[in-house]
Amino acid sequence: MAYHHPHRLLLVFLAIVATATPSIAIFHFDFRFDTDGPFSGGRLSRRDMWRRAALESKARHAATSARLAKALGKPCDGTGSATAGISGADVTVTPFTHQGHVLSVGVGTPPQASKVVLDMGSDLLWSQCSLVGPSVAQEEPVYDPSRSPTFSLLPCNSTPCAEGAFTSKSCTDRRCQYENDYGVLTAGGVLATETFTFGSHHEVAVNLTFGCGKLTNGTIAGASGILGLSPGPLSLLKQLSIPKFSYCLTPFADRKTSPVMFGAMADLAKYKTTGKIQTVPLLKNPVEDLYYYVPMVGISLGTKKLDVSAESLELQADGTGGTAVDSATTLAYLVPPAFEALKQAVVEAVKLPAANKTVDDYPMCFVLPKGMTMDGVEVPQLVLHFDGGAEMVLSRDNYFQEPSPGMMCLAVVPSPFEGAPSVIGNVQQQNMHVLYDLEKRTFSYAPTQCDKL
Repeated sequence: MAYHHPHRLLLVFLAIVATATPSIAIFHFDFRFDTDGPFSGGRLSRRDMWRRAALESKARHAATSARLAKALGKPCDGTGSATAGISGADVTVTPFTHQGHVLSVGVGTPPQASKVVLDMGSDLLWSQCSLVGPSVAQEEPVYDPSRSPTFSLLPCNSTPCAEGAFTSKSCTDRRCQYENDYGVLTAGGVLATETFTFGSHHEVAVNLTFGCGKLTNGTIAGASGILGLSPGPLSLLKQLSIPKFSYCLTPFADRKTSPVMFGAMADLAKYKTTGKIQTVPLLKNPVEDLYYYVPMVGISLGTKKLDVSAESLELQADGTGGTAVDSATTLAYLVPPAFEALKQAVVEAVKLPAANKTVDDYPMCFVLPKGMTMDGVEVPQLVLHFDGGAEMVLSRDNYFQEPSPGMMCLAVVPSPFEGAPSVIGNVQQQNMHVLYDLEKRTFSYAPTQCDKL
């Protein structure tokens, strides 16, 4: 089965190191793919892109926050092993409307084509399948497990069923049933194992735990399912022991590709950057695996250090607080004390009248002079300070947007409930090459012209 696309190639390489036992091998997935942005190919204006992304960001963050609140016991208001080698394989990547990017894979034996959305905020890999009766149309034929001898349901007492970070789960007919809420969509199904095939010219099959599922609410615009890349136990990263990955997000309004790298290709030093590479520890939340956390300890606007205590930003022993990094959340979120301090500093620094109304989900906006766009406004840099002295310096386009004509709005909002983390969203990460080293437990980043990688 071929998955060919004339413009987007994913190179996949697999190194095999034999151990004392001939049947056991160590597998290394080293590959890159270049993805279209969420709005590529669409006809939305730049302003409409920002507003749509902010709206979906709010829905996504509300759902994630609800899951986090449940894990923390806090009130919330609702706001396997590989079986073959890869050599020179390629995988098609296509855009997924406003929510992410799609990777083409084969499911089952022989492979049945499936397109799955890459998601940093969940761990489960799932695809719609005929066993549970999918109700939402997709571009590819629906995966039929009855045609695959390698399909196997997982029982309720299986480790993946016990460890999976689902929104909810139950046991019916000895099957492990789950449901996950993604903010703008809900999906459910049964846990199983199956052979997934990557590549077209030199295909490789890997046995993975996945969800044989369906969408119960919402749409994924013709895709078949979701591929989670969070720190959770069912993530592809965990199942295949992928040690590190990186991505470099181009501004989605530019409609240019964004590279994503796994394994040995995820190395910032191999690529040209426009600023120095800095590294901070990756922190582990003791309660949940929804996010990757970094040790932010302070905030500055220009040369002014804001009155934000390190304690207010610290990841607590009970799993509350902290600062998470999320590539699928558009707006940044700050705990209320930090947000109020930033809001006050921005009002003092931006030489424009504050708007007497807000725009959609942006709580702080300024009125632009008649005939002027945001591009003509100078603002101080926003600096995020990390433990150890590292700094992430953000320019105007990394923390302001123009979602409505004549209105320049702060792309930062307060966290939705007490104990929720601050979040560094994808606007802040645009034109920033970031790397997650899961073995060293570090997060590295460097300013980069992402469309030049």
